[in-house]
Amino acid sequence: MEAFFRTHSYLVEHVHAPVRRGLMDEIDWNDRMIGIKGTRGVGKTTFLLQYAKENFDVQDRQCLYVNMNNFYFQGRGIADFAGDFVKQGGRVLLIDQVFKQPDWSKELRRCYDLYPELKIVFTGSSVMRLKEENPELNGIVKSYNLRGFSFREFLNLRAGTNFHPFTLDEILANHEHIIKEILPKVSPLQHFQDYIHHGFYPFFLEQRNFSENLLKTMNMMTEVDILLIKQIELKYLTKIKKLFYLLAVDGPKAPNISQLAQDIETSRATVMNYIKYLADARLINIIYPVGEDFPKKPSKVMMHNSNLMYAIYPIKAERQDAMETFFVNSLWKDHIVNQAGKDLFYTVDGTRKYRICDAKSEHKMRMNPDTIYARYNTEVGKDNMIPLWLFGFLY
Repeated sequence: MEAFFRTHSYLVEHVHAPVRRGLMDEIDWNDRMIGIKGTRGVGKTTFLLQYAKENFDVQDRQCLYVNMNNFYFQGRGIADFAGDFVKQGGRVLLIDQVFKQPDWSKELRRCYDLYPELKIVFTGSSVMRLKEENPELNGIVKSYNLRGFSFREFLNLRAGTNFHPFTLDEILANHEHIIKEILPKVSPLQHFQDYIHHGFYPFFLEQRNFSENLLKTMNMMTEVDILLIKQIELKYLTKIKKLFYLLAVDGPKAPNISQLAQDIETSRATVMNYIKYLADARLINIIYPVGEDFPKKPSKVMMHNSNLMYAIYPIKAERQDAMETFFVNSLWKDHIVNQAGKDLFYTVDGTRKYRICDAKSEHKMRMNPDTIYARYNTEVGKDNMIPLWLFGFLY
């Protein structure tokens, strides 16, 4: 136990969180069992350590961070360890990568039943279905998603600003006023392309090649998050990776399921399942027509965020595709985005219609008062024309 406390103290003392994540204030920290899911690389470990740093003195033994990567836990269950921690006055146990522990959900349930004075906050992969696949956690765990940086968070970091998020309704109703508050302090377009290329994942701050790091992370998502958690045999890994690559190269469009099944030598049903796994891993986003969902055929498949496009196939990263990907990813946290008839149109929450367009070429378009135009290559907007970058302030 002493070794764990020493590691905890060192990590909390040296944690560097340049941006305070908005999720920190969304979580109800009074709950006894809190699960934080998120794709690999978005900063879940930093988030746990930042919580410890904000709420406990670094030497306070009531809080302890542990990582299930530690080989110690191959021979010791979480519940037994938690019992020892509670006996020594422990009250908050922060468990990183909980899925690395066999029977982790049963172990967490034991902790919940045996130690009512203990709060557990754990992290896991976005692929995990906490309640659906782990009935023992039903009714006791509150689940949250940690996302990559929003454009707002990236801008605050890069420009030293402190902008707060806006709801979609606030942006639609007051975007002209909001922009007048932002533009005197910073020029968003000076930072927007950097965000599109490398701003979603916090590890762009590290002194390493971002694209190489992201490619390594993408491989880990398929090799560990999908195969391990979904319990898929290793021999199918190459098919999943090839499918992901083919979807990336095709760009945002309706997938040809029969052709993809032929290309990776499997059935149509298996292709659909793999597409769902890739979406769960936050590698792609699936867009359906209004009122439809899995297992129906999607109307469009796109990368989960624009950074992935530049890492996996940079020569094919079309600007219009990147802008649409940014829009869908920004709205995806709290809203439902569907395809709306024509390729270029989306609906949000089944109501308003949106089109992502280049402000420099919109003179060629016929503008419709019923459509919201999310415009790139501009910093300002008017009426139903809103600069695309402002949708990056939704979280």
